[in-house]
Amino acid sequence: MLHHFKGKDFLKLADFTPEEVAYFVDTAIELKRKRASGEPFEPLRGKTFAMIFEKLSTRTRVSFQAGAAQLGAQTFYMSPDQMQTSRGEPIRDTARIIDRYCDGLFIRTFGQEVVDEFAQYMRNPVINALTNETHPCQGLCDLMTIREKKGAYKGLKIGYLGDIWNVCHSLMMGAAMMGMDFFAAQPNDTYQPNADQVATAREWAELSGSQIVFTKDLEEVAGGADVIYGNTWHSMATTNPEQRVVDFAPYQVNMRVIEMAKPDVIYMHCLPGTRGEDMVDEVIESKYCVFWDQGENRMHTEKAVMVLTTL
Repeated sequence: MLHHFKGKDFLKLADFTPEEVAYFVDTAIELKRKRASGEPFEPLRGKTFAMIFEKLSTRTRVSFQAGAAQLGAQTFYMSPDQMQTSRGEPIRDTARIIDRYCDGLFIRTFGQEVVDEFAQYMRNPVINALTNETHPCQGLCDLMTIREKKGAYKGLKIGYLGDIWNVCHSLMMGAAMMGMDFFAAQPNDTYQPNADQVATAREWAELSGSQIVFTKDLEEVAGGADVIYGNTWHSMATTNPEQRVVDFAPYQVNMRVIEMAKPDVIYMHCLPGTRGEDMVDEVIESKYCVFWDQGENRMHTEKAVMVLTTL
């Protein structure tokens, strides 16, 4: 292998170089090919992974468990309310014990500092399955899907419509690293991206020759886009849903938005979304929608992370 990832944590995309991120994607594409061909490939047989999910999950939890099983590994779901951390045990104590039992940890939690602390006290890899700040597994999956559908990254434009939160941050970072322009709709100053995330992404964008733009102008976001990326208006930690509907309503992904983009635009979404709110059936059921390929790719990119950080 050209890159050596063994034992490295997967906490956010910015921890890696663009070349390393591309290698994760290359590996995921190869693992998807192996799966489609029926070729046996269980390099993680005998390995065990712990799973801590403090937030609701469908795609991320199932894709991790299915992907690990395909690679020959076993997973153990640890319900947060039944762990001793719920009674006050320090993370550092829990982390060091899990590290003796398992070959890695998948964790979906609230603060980025939680996954960082697990990583600090575990020798085996910690894989971030989502925090309030980042969703690197989704970002990697999105890059794989764009690569499959568009063939390359450089010079593409992504128009992002939805909550400015963890998925936005990771997609923005991946776009900047790979030389894609990233335009996000910002209804008003109430919705601010993480300043540190933006600063890092703009450093990568300067190196790759791309742009990071937040704007209220829908035409500026969607016009000439190669990718329209939708997201819910109500992330798991947000409040005041009624006001969010008012603020984001002009940015619903409908056929008018699709027609602003390039004729061969693809429509992506991390899901779950709300039909009739952030997106409409006409677009979801159209030729532009690649949700289901994108959802499958979540599993293959997570498999790539498991393989490269464990072996």
